[in-house]
This record gives sequence, C-alpha cells and structure tokens, in this order.
Amino acid sequence: MRIDVVTIFPEFFSVLDVSLLGKARQSGLIDIRVHDLRGFTHDRHRTVDDTPTGGGAGMVMKPEPWGEALDTILAGTADAVVVFPTPAGELFRQPVARELADAPHLVFCCGRYEGIDQRVVDHTRTRPEVAAVRELSLGDYVLNGGEVAAMAIIEAAGRLVPGMVGNPESLVEESHEDGLLEYPSYTKPAVWRELETPPVLLSGNHAAIAAWRREQQLERTRRIRPELLRD
Repeated sequence: MRIDVVTIFPEFFSVLDVSLLGKARQSGLIDIRVHDLRGFTHDRHRTVDDTPTGGGAGMVMKPEPWGEALDTILAGTADAVVVFPTPAGELFRQPVARELADAPHLVFCCGRYEGIDQRVVDHTRTRPEVAAVRELSLGDYVLNGGEVAAMAIIEAAGRLVPGMVGNPESLVEESHEDGLLEYPSYTKPAVWRELETPPVLLSGNHAAIAAWRREQQLERTRRIRPELLRD
C-alpha cells in the first residue's frame, strides 16, 4: 500500500516511524510519503490561505497549491482514494477502515483554518486517477486541522493490511469488528489489589469462556454504546 499525506506540518507525521507502522514502513509493507503543501506555492511568503469569499471569520486554504500537489502525487497512478478529513464529513467507522485497507493508494489532504476551497474536493472527484473521494470525520467535534484525523485513519486502516499485525486473529475479536464493543481483558496474577479475575477465565472451559465473553460484549455495548445494537 502507498500512502501520501499533504500537510503544512510535515513534522507532525514523524510518529509514523514508530511502533507497528514504523516497522511496516521499514520493511516496505507500506510506502508512506509526507509532502509539505508550502512546497507547491510560488510566492516568497509561501502562502497557502486567503480570506473567505463572501466574508466570514478565519481563512480558507487556496486551491492552487492543492491542485499542484495532487497533480504531482497522482501522476502515473490509478485507483487512488483521496481522503479529506473534515468535521463536515461521513463518520469514520471500522467498515470504512476495512475499505481503505483494501485500497492500493491512499492520499490524505490535511486542511487547516476554515478548511480547503471546496473546488479542490469537487475537482478531485472528476480526476481519472481517482477511484473515490472520501470526506471523513472522526466524530462530532472540531480539531485545529486534519493531521490528527489523518493519523488516526492511517493507523486504523494500516493495521488491517495483511502482515501488519503479528497475530491476525487479534483483529477478529476487537471492538467494532462484529458491531459490538470488545469484551474486557485480564492477565496474571489472578488476584491484584484484592480484585479477582473472573473465575470462568481460569476454568479452562473454552465454550464457557466464549459464552462469557460474548455476554460481556453485549452488556458493555448496551451500557456504553446502545446505538450500535440498533444499527
């Protein structure tokens, strides 16, 4: 998988060199390239924003540098999925992460200020190299820019790429994989600070353990995320 990220803060993505993503990057499993949007400007101030047309607070990111950045990144590629993190987008959920994990090429456009000129999104939808444009939101809140959201989406999708996680079975039992939250986990010792591990987990009865874990998933989902049971 190839991942390109366009941002005015490329140093933010140094975290991609650590943990499982860092190992996948070093091994060539994932090819991640981070681009500074200001490198696609042509004035001495490297300007990437301007006042909003029609008035209003804040600044809007100019279309010209974004157009040049996407021209460069998408040249010679096909079937790219271009992601615009935005609080006005579709809610990012695990099924979307699975879809993105199957894409050969992901491009993340990290907006700032009041966002990116809408024409950049609209024009990207018409490009022959682009299989899909996804406007995605992490939740019902606003961040200062798209970098945090892009990093979260990259990690969520990247860890589903075959070979990323050492034990693939661990992906099957996670929260949201079957529409429910994950059951609680325990390890040794059996008693810690007078709190006991549930006895069923020490029983060796795998059928009973599976039934207990399923009930814990349902109970936790009913208590914390009841809307998931209505989906």
